[in-house]
Amino acid sequence: MCDAGPHTRWRAFIARPQKESDSKVTASIATPAPSEEHDAFAALGLAPSLCDAVEAAGYRAPTPIQETAIPRVLEGHDVLGCAQTGTGKTAAFALPILHQLQADRNPGGWRGIRALVLAPTRELAAQIGESFQAYSERGSLRTLVVFGGVSKRPQAQALRRGVDVLVATPGRLLDLMGDRAAVLDGVQHFVLDEADRMLDMGFIHDVRRVARALPRERQTLLFSATLPREIQSLASRILVDPVRVEVDPVASTCEPIEQSVYFVDKGKKTELLKRLLDGGEVDRALVFTRTKHGANRVTQQLLRARVEAAAIHGNKSQGARERALAGFKRGRTRVIVATDIAARGIDVKGLSHVINFDIPHEPETYVHRVGRTGRAGASGVALSLCSSEERGYLAAIERLTRQRLEKLETPAGLASEPSESQRPRASQPRRSQAGGARSGAGRSRSQRPRSRSRSGAPRPR
Repeated sequence: MCDAGPHTRWRAFIARPQKESDSKVTASIATPAPSEEHDAFAALGLAPSLCDAVEAAGYRAPTPIQETAIPRVLEGHDVLGCAQTGTGKTAAFALPILHQLQADRNPGGWRGIRALVLAPTRELAAQIGESFQAYSERGSLRTLVVFGGVSKRPQAQALRRGVDVLVATPGRLLDLMGDRAAVLDGVQHFVLDEADRMLDMGFIHDVRRVARALPRERQTLLFSATLPREIQSLASRILVDPVRVEVDPVASTCEPIEQSVYFVDKGKKTELLKRLLDGGEVDRALVFTRTKHGANRVTQQLLRARVEAAAIHGNKSQGARERALAGFKRGRTRVIVATDIAARGIDVKGLSHVINFDIPHEPETYVHRVGRTGRAGASGVALSLCSSEERGYLAAIERLTRQRLEKLETPAGLASEPSESQRPRASQPRRSQAGGARSGAGRSRSQRPRSRSRSGAPRPR
């Protein structure tokens, strides 16, 4: 749930009939309203040129977050959006921002930055930039994407020539601000995308520095799949009386995704992965590992098995990451093996399978991973390879998503122990209101775990 903290400044939602000024707008992801392609987006208030661009991009009807957010952004409201990946939220903020920028053109002269979008990863920043460029009217608005890992000199030169929309990762933007290449005093629209991922990656202080450099009079849009306390505090500082849009909360996974699990011996996961890829059902797969070393190791083992594979993680150069993604999108590479840095930055049409080679330690990460397939209502398959040591993490995923993953039969000789009867039940252990597991509630002193970390929390079993 995306519940606001007691000190936030958005208006509270109460159970009463909705009015135009209400602050919370909810929608169901499962049943988009049927309508004509062009007319459906025009009804949201978008310019005809943007409706044409959306139709050319393949959208058949607005997704729920687009239906709810676009009119509110066009009205000039700040927006607090709670939505997971794969719901179409990039278009939900890109389209209304482009509409307003096109309606308020600056003919001739130098172009200052009028819209700023912050994203946590290079891949997500590039994806957002591509969306802005695709929707822009015949390239009349200039969009620039900047991130680290490449030379900043060409980026600074492009900024000095003038851009309308800047999409950036926080660290590189601060570098360019320090060089006085990025001037933010003309920003009218500020978007913070994947705010909880910013927090996870340690960028939250950089985000605050950027926000302090912006004009006070601006429109601010914050999107996050979850709202931990730190994000609520940030929202209360940078948003003014925002409309709250909540679509498809993080505890749910999109219905078209078939989710299953294999219980496999830890040392035999690679053999099972190769068998799955040889089976003929997997067209293109995104395989997630927990570590960079693991991604490299799995990639090398697949290449030795003559499976076209490439790795993407933080130690790869930007050029290597871009080449790997380009090969994947064009069908030359069949498998991408990635760490979670790519979980919210890869958008590939026709991705048939997501495979969790390692079960993530955070259950929310599972939702973001599997959201790479089954996007925009398409079908997809998510497979998890679970060793006996990872069954506790699997149980946490099932508690969060409130569904039990289908158990598939593991090929002979690859199955893990303990048996299925020893698998943790999805209802245990209970969680406290703060979201943590209650390690000692309801047990006597002798029954409580003795091994504890320095922080006092029970060590993982």
